[in-house]
Amino acid sequence: MRVLGIDPGLTRCGVAVVDGAPGRPLSAAFIGVIRTDAHAPIEERLTAVHAELSALADRFSPDAVAIERVFSQHNVRTAMGTAQAAAMGLLVAGSRGLPVALHTPTEVKAAITGSGRADKAQVTSMVTRLLKLDAAPKPADAADAVAIAICHVWRGAAQRRLAEAVAASR
Repeated sequence: MRVLGIDPGLTRCGVAVVDGAPGRPLSAAFIGVIRTDAHAPIEERLTAVHAELSALADRFSPDAVAIERVFSQHNVRTAMGTAQAAAMGLLVAGSRGLPVALHTPTEVKAAITGSGRADKAQVTSMVTRLLKLDAAPKPADAADAVAIAICHVWRGAAQRRLAEAVAASR
């Protein structure tokens, strides 16, 4: 399974393409960050995020898109920008007929480290180990995107098997 993981953000949107399956080694085809100018108009920033995500989807042909679920934040402006960047990922997936999964930060942390309360350093350390990388992905947004993709590789496969079993029992 190949998953495009997205840690949505307007200034820095973490992106990663991870290949793997439960019980098999994982590998990263791409790890990076989409950056936009904080002073540019919102429509230009969203267009840039959409264009970059589209290019990644075209280049790597993922089987699914996994996006960190936007959660309530005290800073409404930050939450809005995060939600808008997440929408660009949804648009890219929807226009290509790709399944989408939204994973909460707690779910991702628990999948990667075994604890939903893990900090960013712990998540980054585990991502680095799981992918056998020489160096940790930087910035944290890139490491988070990798973690989101890995979470979906592991949890998405289990959800698919369950759905197939339910369908077969009907």
